[in-house]
Amino acid sequence: MLGILLLGLGSCASKKRTVLQSGKGNSSVATRPNSKGATSISGLSYIERYKDIAIAEMNQYGIPASIKLAQALLESGNGNSYLATNANNHFGIKCGGSWNGKSVTRPDDHANDCFRVYKNPEQSFEDHSQFLLRKRYEKLFTLDKDDYKGWARGLKDAGYATNPRYPQLLIDLIERYELYKYDRLESSYVAKEVREEKVEEIIHIKETQEPEQEPEEIKSAVKMVIHEVKSTDTLFGIAKTYGVTVEQIKQLNSLTSQDLSLGQMLVITK
Repeated sequence: MLGILLLGLGSCASKKRTVLQSGKGNSSVATRPNSKGATSISGLSYIERYKDIAIAEMNQYGIPASIKLAQALLESGNGNSYLATNANNHFGIKCGGSWNGKSVTRPDDHANDCFRVYKNPEQSFEDHSQFLLRKRYEKLFTLDKDDYKGWARGLKDAGYATNPRYPQLLIDLIERYELYKYDRLESSYVAKEVREEKVEEIIHIKETQEPEQEPEEIKSAVKMVIHEVKSTDTLFGIAKTYGVTVEQIKQLNSLTSQDLSLGQMLVITK
């Protein structure tokens, strides 16, 4: 169990789940027979939906598919966040840089922060690669494509997230869902060198062509307080633990009922 996390996540259960009534407030926790660990059904569905684009981006630039999928799961709440559902923005990337497309404003660090709107989720996954293709993250691209632990720690060291547990959160997700099985080494050392040179050239071109532009930022989801649902949890009990109301939790997580899923991540405070 990840317990209480400091990252923004949300999750919904599928129609195939088994619902167990539990405790006060008529809320329930859904469990999945023979499920491994705390993998949620919506999480598994999300991975199946986006693994191909993550693999394609890995093959092009060297970002492990496992890392991209884990970050997307965290930032988008398994695809259930407002930005994911309304703006196809699965990584919380804000306006800035060379962005001149559509945008939406949402409260984050400021009351009306500007976030990118994409035509489809795949464009968001592609733009995430472009976000990482900059001098700050350049050293990461010298790692092997299956070194997800090195990437997880390197992202934190390069300033991608402020949460000190960010690397372990990514690693836990990767190992829980076995996302590492989508990672692939280069076919040869020469192929790795060719890929590294390509990335270095892209970063250099971006540096020279976009020197005066405001750098892109990501949503500060690491500031949120998150609760991972356990088998005995109810919305009433969770609300009481954190000193908030059931309605507040429902509103923050866009819940239409009090049903919960085992392993579901609930935003408690922003």
